[in-house]
Order: sequence, then structure tokens, then C-alpha cells
Amino acid sequence: MSDFLIHITTGPEDPTKATLGCLVAATAAKAGHETRVFLAGDAVRLFDPEVAAVLTGLGTGRLSDHLEEIADHGGRFYLSGMSAKARGYDESLLDGRPAEFALPDVLVGLADEAATVLCY
Repeated sequence: MSDFLIHITTGPEDPTKATLGCLVAATAAKAGHETRVFLAGDAVRLFDPEVAAVLTGLGTGRLSDHLEEIADHGGRFYLSGMSAKARGYDESLLDGRPAEFALPDVLVGLADEAATVLCY
């Protein structure tokens, strides 16, 4: 199996593109690939349970379903710590989820290690 890094910078203002990135990540995770999702910029808002509960893309499904599938199939989330802080999020956003805050050096390392990097 391959290693996938899905880097998402699109936030809830473009629900179709944002959910597409998560749909692709969920598809990779369900197929057994090592899947990591890095959310940066406005995309950190996708991890907010209130946003995820209502965001649905046109033809790309419900965000909350994709996030659950990624987690259920061993995927891991990395959220830009700087982006999260700038948007008022703290550690409680990560509670009970396979996620951590990360800085740009982590993104660079994940991209270097991944067999495939996709950006949305």
C-alpha cells in the first residue's frame, strides 16, 4: 500500500472543494493506504464539529462522514497550529480524535515521506 498526504487549505466557503479533499482521503484510508490529512489556513475550520455537521459538497458528500471514515480507517490529521490559533481554536478542538497541531516543518516532512501528495 502507498502513503498519501492530502493537504487541504480550502475552508467551508467552498464546501464542494473542501469535502472533495476529505472524500479522497477517506477513499484512500478505506482502501488501506496510510493516509494523513494536513489542514491549513481556513481548512482548520473543517475540523470544528459544528462546521463538519452541516457542511456538504455538491456531489462530494457530507464532511462529517468523511472525517469519521478517515479516523475509523487509521487516518491521522495534522492541523496548522498557527492557522488554528489565528481562528480562535485551542487544544479542545483535537480532543478524542487522531489529530495534532503541527507547524510547517511537519508538513514538509510529511510531504517528503509520502508517495503521493494531493492538494485541495
